[in-house]
Amino acid sequence: MAEEEDYMSDSFINVKEDIRPGLPMLRRIREAYQKEEKHREANLKNRQKSLKEEEKERRDNVLKSALGSENKGFALLQKMGYKSGQALGKSGSGIVEPIPLNIKTGRSGIGHETLIKRKAEEELENYRRKIHLRNQNEEKAADQFRLRLKSKKEELKLEGDLRRSQRACHQLDTQKDIQVPKEPWYWFMPEKEEQEDEEEKEQEEDEYGDDELSVLEKLQILTRYLREEHRYCIWCGTTYEDEEDLSLNCPGPTSADHD
Repeated sequence: MAEEEDYMSDSFINVKEDIRPGLPMLRRIREAYQKEEKHREANLKNRQKSLKEEEKERRDNVLKSALGSENKGFALLQKMGYKSGQALGKSGSGIVEPIPLNIKTGRSGIGHETLIKRKAEEELENYRRKIHLRNQNEEKAADQFRLRLKSKKEELKLEGDLRRSQRACHQLDTQKDIQVPKEPWYWFMPEKEEQEDEEEKEQEEDEYGDDELSVLEKLQILTRYLREEHRYCIWCGTTYEDEEDLSLNCPGPTSADHD
């Protein structure tokens, strides 16, 4: 029987290239690959198991096998009436299978993993709290912006209604040959005229306190004057015949009544 070829020998490693004419390159590559595979399989079969692998294998085999009567603890349970496969406890409500064995492979102390888990949960809870507070602040800022925007729009609308009332009052008073408005701000004055009459307005005593009246208050006073004096509603854009006609056909003295 021929001696088995040593795949790690110099004769295998330092194989001279076969340069015979007509031998395809593919054949030579395939033969070298097959030899390498055989060599790898042989090494795997001959490789010896490590101590950890042997220890794990023995432990698994022991855990898979049930305890016998030679075990002192199991023998004591049998004397107390325990039978194999029965649950523990006087009423049979205990565990049936033993508590599983968890092998600790890390170098950290006992309870370290629990501490890490608790810290991770605390960080997650803090993150959620921050996100919740940020969302609340963003919603609050958005609400405040909407309120400011709404307030600005309402203020501009009131100013527009006041100017319309002042122009209507000026026109209606003129038609009745009223040369001077009841109050200086009852008529809408162009900017040039306002600048010319600025000193006179400062000297006049205002019964309603012009400087202290808001746009809304001025609009309410002027609206009431137009309705009582001229039977006119700026939102209807109509001059009514009398008080009865005004009360019957006009929805009300405010802009909201005409929506």
